[in-house]
Amino acid sequence: MSRVLKERIESVEKIAKSIYKMTVKSEYISVNSRPGQFVNVKCCEGLNALLRRPISICSADVERGTFDIVFQVKGIGTEYLSQKSAGSEVDLIGPLGKPFHISRQYKRIAVVGGGIGIFPLLYLLREMKDADKSAFLGFRSSDYVVLTDEFEAASDRLSISTDDGSVGYKGIVTDLLEKDIAERGFDIIYTCGPMPMLRKVKDIAERAGIKCQVSLEQRMGCGIGACLVCACKTGKPDNWEYSHVCKDGPVFWSDEVILDD
Repeated sequence: MSRVLKERIESVEKIAKSIYKMTVKSEYISVNSRPGQFVNVKCCEGLNALLRRPISICSADVERGTFDIVFQVKGIGTEYLSQKSAGSEVDLIGPLGKPFHISRQYKRIAVVGGGIGIFPLLYLLREMKDADKSAFLGFRSSDYVVLTDEFEAASDRLSISTDDGSVGYKGIVTDLLEKDIAERGFDIIYTCGPMPMLRKVKDIAERAGIKCQVSLEQRMGCGIGACLVCACKTGKPDNWEYSHVCKDGPVFWSDEVILDD
């Protein structure tokens, strides 16, 4: 059950070019959130950034009663959010959305993240304690590479690619997935990132006969399914209907969602 909350910010830290990590004190979110869910954040007072911004929960610490969000400054709303300071309040709704499906039957898992899509996957890796975990992360360049120490600690093996080769493999992250998939024989693949990457991961998983869940990054209005801003197609190509990413997702089984351009 989501709630409207006003919570205290513990810290705001710039961790890469235009990317910020915010730790928020919230016992309710830390206890009730699940990997793949998000919070809808009010970035400022007034009319300058009227709509809330959906931001994935990156991690939750039940003992401390805190949770982390990581976001990239892309417009006026996230710019305001990055300027908040420790001790101030943040107005948010959460936890929202459908989380990743976690099961002990998945003994060998892979997570594939691109850019800012990596953040909910860290939360997932930390929660799946009994599985053998491979993480594949893709970034534009070294300027945007973040949380590698955290991902290395949360996974059994970590592979990184950058478009320009400034860190790790030069090329797209799905190349690394394809190289490992035959050897590892994953039980499930979880992925979040830009649409071309999601389509490629879905195709790789289908050809290998591996279950796959995708988390969609989408602009949202209300965050609770009342508007149509985040509509997506679900079903089969010849028999589909519109669903809401915020309410019916953001996590979908790859064979149930149509990944249009």
